[in-house]
Amino acid sequence: MVADRKTGSSEPEYPVRNHMDKVRRAVFPAAGLGTRFLPATKAQPKEMLPLVDKPIIQYAVEEAMASGIENLVIITGRGKSAIEDHFDVSYELEKILEERGKPDLLNLVRTVSEMVHIAYIRQKEALGLGHAILVARPLVNDEPFAVLLGDDVIVSDVPCIRQMLDVYERYHTSVVALMEVPEEETGRYGIIKGRQLPDGNGRLYEVSDMVEKPKRGEAPSNLAIIGRYILTPAIFEMLEETGKGSGGEIQLTDGLRRLLSRERILAYKFDGKRHDAGDKLGFLQATVEFALKNEELGPAFRAYLKSLHLNR
Repeated sequence: MVADRKTGSSEPEYPVRNHMDKVRRAVFPAAGLGTRFLPATKAQPKEMLPLVDKPIIQYAVEEAMASGIENLVIITGRGKSAIEDHFDVSYELEKILEERGKPDLLNLVRTVSEMVHIAYIRQKEALGLGHAILVARPLVNDEPFAVLLGDDVIVSDVPCIRQMLDVYERYHTSVVALMEVPEEETGRYGIIKGRQLPDGNGRLYEVSDMVEKPKRGEAPSNLAIIGRYILTPAIFEMLEETGKGSGGEIQLTDGLRRLLSRERILAYKFDGKRHDAGDKLGFLQATVEFALKNEELGPAFRAYLKSLHLNR
């Protein structure tokens, strides 16, 4: 512990990480059961549900790419082979499109398979987000890494994970993404307790604690953690020590709380709009908004919506 000279209070003495450590990999947990979308997800991965014309997971993959991360790790499970097929080369489809003289569609298909290098690793049991991240450990190589949850589709001028990478590259410590939520919704999220830092333009916080899905009236703030993280490799040891928690799963929030005793954790209120595509209503809302922005579909879809008698 180190004493603050002005107040005399004791604060953790955090280790200084190597400033040469760069975030080169992004992890995408995609082994969940998708129970909110049953029966649609009985035979189709939730991550492959189409949001207009792309599967949900592709939006997160494109965000990582646009942020400068090209080495991706997707954690899959039983019944998730469609994810691998989507990002793989489809020789038969490409041949048919070429023979039928459809170069635009051919280029679209090839763009998906050529966009990035992806490694896959299987989570044999659905034991929670913390366990999924532990499964990725052999492919992370004891380096800091990003985590993107495909359920959270984020629209922003600067990609959300890029905003967080900028914070990491300045402070070299773990960063979680934040958004403000109404008080009545805090019970749906992990909520942080922390103090705003003066050098973060009102967006950066130092975390002192976090609570997973607090009861109403017991949340320490209205700042909710959403599905974007930059994590140091120390999280692996913390998750191993954590063990199974709520629901018999290894919770990432529990691991992060342990990490707080060893390392500083920052939280960043990102600039952008988050869509909860893992929720039925959120998925429908995202579909409407993305369809309206689509150059090909937008005008006709907007006209259709205006024609509906929604006051009935």
